[in-house]
Amino acid sequence: MTHLIERSGVTKAAAPDPLLNRLLAALPIDIYQGVVLPDLQFVPLELGQELYGPGQTLDCVYFPTTAVVSLLCTMENGASAEMAIVGNDGILGLALFMGGNSVPNRAVVQIAGAAFRMPGSVLASEFRRGGVFQQLLLRYTQSLIAQMSQTAACNSLQAVEQRLCRWLLLCHDRLPSNKFVMTQELIGDMLGVTREAVSREASSLQHAGLIDYHRGHITILDRPGLKARACECYEVVRRETDRLMK
Repeated sequence: MTHLIERSGVTKAAAPDPLLNRLLAALPIDIYQGVVLPDLQFVPLELGQELYGPGQTLDCVYFPTTAVVSLLCTMENGASAEMAIVGNDGILGLALFMGGNSVPNRAVVQIAGAAFRMPGSVLASEFRRGGVFQQLLLRYTQSLIAQMSQTAACNSLQAVEQRLCRWLLLCHDRLPSNKFVMTQELIGDMLGVTREAVSREASSLQHAGLIDYHRGHITILDRPGLKARACECYEVVRRETDRLMK
């Protein structure tokens, strides 16, 4: 297991286990140990760290274990909105094996923690071989596309409180704990709303006893209560991810 040490709002991981990542854990043991493990490099990810930006040529992929990363679309005026989140369910850097090599969005760490990095050339080579690893990556890509589609609809049609509950639940699904560190500014970027809107809705959830929120430290207190307030978008994403990543 991974033991987390929190210092100055940054969560660092000691002795991490790559198999905390569901994609890596789903690989046959011979492929994992013989092909993947030798090229994995542990990297701590800090809150707010940008892993890549628009138009940047990618040279590696990341498998988060205890970190959560947001894929953001940023406008010319600086406004941002989240398209999807990636945590221990997946991989960052799909363009390297899908053939694009660069992307128009940003990948920003929204919850600090651990990840493992692999050279893009190694992953692309293994992807071209076909087989189990390729099939697994393609299924994950489909689940991420489903999440992006549902997030776009959610951000357009649902109330801020429902979107915040959805976001908290999706993060919680990808974390080993019910506690994490997140600033109002970053949450606002994720949801495409102001800091004031985040503060108002988070205070409402705290008053209802669903979360505890203090100086960026969030604790999930009542998960069923959050699910009751979230829109249907959360369950749509969760079911599709579970279906594809069995």
